[in-house]
Amino acid sequence: MQKKVLALLREAGDGYISGEEIAGRLGVSRTAVWKHIRALKAAGYEIESHARKGYSLLDAPDLLLPQEIQPTLRTQVIGKNMIHFNDIPSSNNEAKRLALEGAPDGTVVVAEAQGAGKGRLSRGWYSPSQKGIWFSVVLRPSFLPQEAPKCTLMAAVAVMRAMKDMGFSVGIKWPNDVLDDNGKKLVGILTEMSAEMERVNFVVIGTGINVNLWPEDFPEDVRDIATSLSMLRGGRVDRLELFARVLEAMDELYVSVENDGFGTVLDEWRQYSVTLGQEVNVIGVRESFSGTAADIDEDGALLIDTPTGRRRVLAGDVSIRPRKK
Repeated sequence: MQKKVLALLREAGDGYISGEEIAGRLGVSRTAVWKHIRALKAAGYEIESHARKGYSLLDAPDLLLPQEIQPTLRTQVIGKNMIHFNDIPSSNNEAKRLALEGAPDGTVVVAEAQGAGKGRLSRGWYSPSQKGIWFSVVLRPSFLPQEAPKCTLMAAVAVMRAMKDMGFSVGIKWPNDVLDDNGKKLVGILTEMSAEMERVNFVVIGTGINVNLWPEDFPEDVRDIATSLSMLRGGRVDRLELFARVLEAMDELYVSVENDGFGTVLDEWRQYSVTLGQEVNVIGVRESFSGTAADIDEDGALLIDTPTGRRRVLAGDVSIRPRKK
């Protein structure tokens, strides 16, 4: 009901709408309207009340609330069901819990802050309140489990599309880190899956985007390797706009993948890659070697040309670092 009240306030624009009109249009009492207005104010909406004119929406909070995003979201699957938290340990853990309880395909879990955000290889992800976009998407795809790792590449391409549309110069480091032109990290992506031999139960894609952080916001140990969109732009970036663009791009790609496979995703990933063509060091648990990152194969594995032949590297096995010149 709060979403409907908010929609009517927005419909009024800079003017007012009376409590009586809201009550009549929604079929509720004026007391109920007042309670919903009070709840919206408590959520951070600035609403002016006038004894004779009614209510006017003056400003909305800088929060990634479903009622702010969904009314204009142009998606077929992703974001139709959206759950918002002010602060949770991990959006991925929450998304997995909801998926086990039957959350539908395309469910989005978004948090203003995470106390224990998760990155690849059991690393943490710093997620301060209202400074970034920390979210996870539950997917229930029809493709086979061996295809699921490519969802990470799909998410990276979706983020790239959104950022480029907003004028940012960025690229993808294999397999899924989005970097600025100086090689500093803007985005981390973690994909987790529940599956049986021939069937995916669900995939959870967690994405962390550094949006409005400044150097002093980062822990000292990552200040030299991390950055944010606000630092690139030199000013605040609209989180709501970026979030909606990312969800729409991810939805378009997901629908395409379900219909036609990952071919388009892989081709677009290649266009955005800052790894392909570069001399890299492959640092693994059992061995390390150097070579030229030549391509990715149909599984998304990195193909590296070495003096002894082409080597195939799977995500999670190694760290990829540019070779020092």
